[in-house]
Amino acid sequence: MPGRRAAGLGSSLPGGDRLTAEPTVLTGARVVLPDGVVDGGRITVEGRSIVADDPRRPAAARDLSGHWIVPGFVDIHVHGGGGASFSADRAEDILTGVGTHRRHGTTTMVASTVTGELDDLARQAALLSELVEQGDLAGIHFEGPFISPHRCGAHKPSLLRDPHPSDVRKLIDAARGTAKMVTLAPELPGGLDSVRLLAEHGVIAAVGHTDAAYEATLEAIEAGATVATHLFNAMPTLLHRQPGPVAALLEDERVTVELVNDGVHLHPAVLELAFRSAGAGRVAFITDAMDAAGFGDGRYLLGPMEVDVTDGVARLVEGGSIAGSTLTLDTAFKRAVTVDGIPVTDAVRALSVNPARLLGVYDRVGSLEPGKDADLVVLNEAYDLVGVMRRGQWVVEP
Repeated sequence: MPGRRAAGLGSSLPGGDRLTAEPTVLTGARVVLPDGVVDGGRITVEGRSIVADDPRRPAAARDLSGHWIVPGFVDIHVHGGGGASFSADRAEDILTGVGTHRRHGTTTMVASTVTGELDDLARQAALLSELVEQGDLAGIHFEGPFISPHRCGAHKPSLLRDPHPSDVRKLIDAARGTAKMVTLAPELPGGLDSVRLLAEHGVIAAVGHTDAAYEATLEAIEAGATVATHLFNAMPTLLHRQPGPVAALLEDERVTVELVNDGVHLHPAVLELAFRSAGAGRVAFITDAMDAAGFGDGRYLLGPMEVDVTDGVARLVEGGSIAGSTLTLDTAFKRAVTVDGIPVTDAVRALSVNPARLLGVYDRVGSLEPGKDADLVVLNEAYDLVGVMRRGQWVVEP
């Protein structure tokens, strides 16, 4: 976007910028706080944190009149970006994807893998866990291989397997405490036992890429499943006599539903139906982004599968299935407010509050409150991103 300049991205990314040497006050903007919108609000940043405002204390002031300040976005389902995959075997490539999404406002993200051999996924988890431990990622999400061959989407069918608890445990152990979520099809052999295993180990069990009936989905929720992986996509259609997983996942207040708000994965009317049905407190907007996000059209690999990206839409070369997205969360935010008619405060819940709570990190991120990390996004009046701060550093300086 013209008129912006990118600053350093943090400890492990190249070109790290300095932390603010003295408190900085951001003034004049419309600030979205947990209890509503404050016109002409003030956010005081000291070091990496938001601190209580003290007008008597000397501080550098930054006038952001005519702008919005919202919490940094939290993405619980993203595979890569900037031409790089989170399944790469080099930390530098993974950090390229991290940096791309940070510049689009995602200050907290979980790295999603793609179906592969168990040993390969375990090796990927070992590398990703190092980046979690040093603060670049918030955790690991295994999407596959424990999914239905009938709803595999852009996952290679020959690499799929049933979710036997021993195999699920192997990936959890490989992640060394950094596994946050596993997507599986609960109707497969071992599915319910694996959901229980994940719940016992504090890992989110997500229902997705599934052919489960309504009743089987209810069983999975009772066993501990709490997320619907990209609701509607890669699962049976909602029918009046066969409601399938969609109805079960929408109706249960314990379930957070992922929605890909790119105008491709879901018709706007379907997105509105899901948002209104679940309510603003149970929606997490995700990108499901692959390498092309923030990079451009071309030929890519998603795991072992070849993908063509044309006009920003990613599809498998063989078969034409949608293969993730090229979405970034700043675009999802703007679309939610300007196209879908979602109030700004509800969009903030779907992009920041809800996913932070789901990950168990709401004590540090997800809202603009004293004591939390200074993770925030600055938007202009048209809801275009013009600034990003992460942990007190400008990633994109307005």
